[in-house]
Amino acid sequence: MTPFARNQWYVAAYGSEVGRELLARTVLDEPIALYRTEDSDTVVALADRCVHRRFPLSASRLDGDRVVCGYHGFTYETTGTCVQVPGQKRVPRTARVSSYPVVEQDSFVWIWIGDPALADPLTIPRAEHLVRPGWTTVCGMEPIDADYGLLVDNLLDLSHETYLHGGYIGTPEVAETPITTEVDEAAGVVRVGRHMDDAECPPFYARSTGIEGRITRKQDIEYHAPCLYLLHSRITPVGQASPAFLTEITYAITPSAEGKVYDFWAVSRDFAVDDTELSAFLRDFNHTVVMQDVDALNLLQTALDAEPGPYQELSINIDTGGLAARRILARLADR
Repeated sequence: MTPFARNQWYVAAYGSEVGRELLARTVLDEPIALYRTEDSDTVVALADRCVHRRFPLSASRLDGDRVVCGYHGFTYETTGTCVQVPGQKRVPRTARVSSYPVVEQDSFVWIWIGDPALADPLTIPRAEHLVRPGWTTVCGMEPIDADYGLLVDNLLDLSHETYLHGGYIGTPEVAETPITTEVDEAAGVVRVGRHMDDAECPPFYARSTGIEGRITRKQDIEYHAPCLYLLHSRITPVGQASPAFLTEITYAITPSAEGKVYDFWAVSRDFAVDDTELSAFLRDFNHTVVMQDVDALNLLQTALDAEPGPYQELSINIDTGGLAARRILARLADR
């Protein structure tokens, strides 16, 4: 299993998911309860277990900005401090739950599970297209029963589009085209590029852009370890500089527990932004693509778990980005 890097920022939710109803998420094996305060609309993240009998706070209720445990009524402030217990006036000094640093940025709620003193919001990578004026986005989230490193591998090697996503986003040219890879070890960033000068236009782009015939297709990936993945996808008709259609595809890769990962996905575009039918098509179409990955990774994890003993993994050129990501993740986990 890929080791967890705790002193890092991870996406716990979309901002639109967090409101005045308690939301349960698990990040790096830590159960979390999320909600918004009444007046300031600030997101609060508390450990999702009451100190008394470990009842999930996410299954409890809010009284103003306080969480009241649904089992015995232990009541917690936004800091995690317990301020009321049943049947007595004195609150035990140790009655508190962890409160986690959170930042809302670019439509995501980012959470820090490690040492709070190290939580610097300025180190959160940006995905500004998710909130940029003149752009529109469709998005979703799928849990996967697989090691989060398998999802990182999947997204950094897009040659699988040809085989797993044929008829959706994959064409023969994706697997046939060599990649370029750049690694910034210090920044923890891996860049993988695949530029196709003359490629078939897959249904995802034919329907969304109206282009008929063959295309120039550029895929440029930025992976900001451990969580944020950006795919800058640009297509134009072969032999033309315009029209150029830019689609930004975003994944937030958040380990939930050992062998489980949240796959937050979003597709953003700067064209036909008011076309609601197109947005519905892209949402449904991309959800289908994501579920193909979910099914494949669930199956792969089951196969790996059933291996009778150690095995020799084979890697080739297309794995360069994924192997670099593994090195970076291992280094981050050691901090």
